[in-house]
This record gives sequence, C-alpha cells and structure tokens, in this order.
Amino acid sequence: MPIVQISILEGRSKEQVAGLIAEVTDACVNNLQVKKEQVRVLVTEIPASHWGAGGVTKDQQS
Repeated sequence: MPIVQISILEGRSKEQVAGLIAEVTDACVNNLQVKKEQVRVLVTEIPASHWGAGGVTKDQQS
C-alpha cells in the first residue's frame, strides 16, 4: 500500500487539495500497478510562519 506524504503551504482551496490527492492517487495507480483503494495520500498544510527558507520564515519574505 503506497503512502504519499505531501507538505504544502496553507492557503489552497479544498478543491485544489482534492485535485492534488486525486492526481497523485492516479499516478500511483498507473506507475505502481496498485488499486486506487490501496493508495493513501496525506496532505499537511504548513502555516507560512512555520515554513523557513534561507533563514527566514515564508511570512517574513512577503
């Protein structure tokens, strides 16, 4: 059973996250020859204040 973990910045719509889950699931089915029901996709949304790059948080960059 494939388990795919994805971390993204918060702020996407429910529809965008659902689309991501659907397409990642399809990619697993097509490439790993598993049933759709066997695929697990976990999406974690991270607040900009908890996402750092280059020594600063994402919300500091804005």
